[in-house]
Amino acid sequence: MPSYKIHPIVVGTKIFDKTMMTYQHGYGQQYTIPIYCWYLEGGDRTVLVDTGEMSPIQSADREQAIGGRIYTFEEGLNRHGLKPEDIEVVIHTHLHNDHCENDYKCIHARIYAHARELEAVHNPHPLDFRYLEDYIEDVEENGQITIVTEDREILPGIRVFHTPAHSPGGLSVAVETDSGTAVITGFCVIDENFNPPREIRAMEMEVIPPGTHVNVYEAYDILVKVKKNASILLPLHEPRFAALETIG
Repeated sequence: MPSYKIHPIVVGTKIFDKTMMTYQHGYGQQYTIPIYCWYLEGGDRTVLVDTGEMSPIQSADREQAIGGRIYTFEEGLNRHGLKPEDIEVVIHTHLHNDHCENDYKCIHARIYAHARELEAVHNPHPLDFRYLEDYIEDVEENGQITIVTEDREILPGIRVFHTPAHSPGGLSVAVETDSGTAVITGFCVIDENFNPPREIRAMEMEVIPPGTHVNVYEAYDILVKVKKNASILLPLHEPRFAALETIG
């Protein structure tokens, strides 16, 4: 079985109230999150998890806030000697726009997404404005999407499992590395969600659910399960990864 190295590439940012990440915790605190695509190096296919924003804001203040560089999709791939047309597999944690805006550039890629994400992107609930079907229409028309309906292996050493904490079809991605099984979460969280501060632990809470969620009770239980089963946790928007070249 291949062993992978995971390369986080910052391809965007968002600034908002911290409670968008940490449910009912951090009200009024401005927080900047990186938006990643993750290059999985090690197998015989060129694999990304998510594709990020099409036109990221690249500014000194945002880079300072996350502690690392912000790249366009092309710039980020070029650091690893790649171009969008070199990508053979894209695995989507979910289909909110900031995770799939560059899909159309990956003209040779097989793209994996959960069935419930495809349903949501074409018929979103009014509360969920983050689904924009424009970003996946091209790859759908080209027949590039493989719909995932159950937990499964995508490639040797890479498997996905359904974790509908943040969106109905969220897929967490388990990747085998030399340091153990790393899990890129299929839901939008940071380190603090898995390692709450003392005052939260004093309330007998083991984790903090995502600030935006499908069902907050189920989201809590999903985070607990993922935390217990991952050797390496990779929360989808954790800023400290912006300064890392390689994980695993």
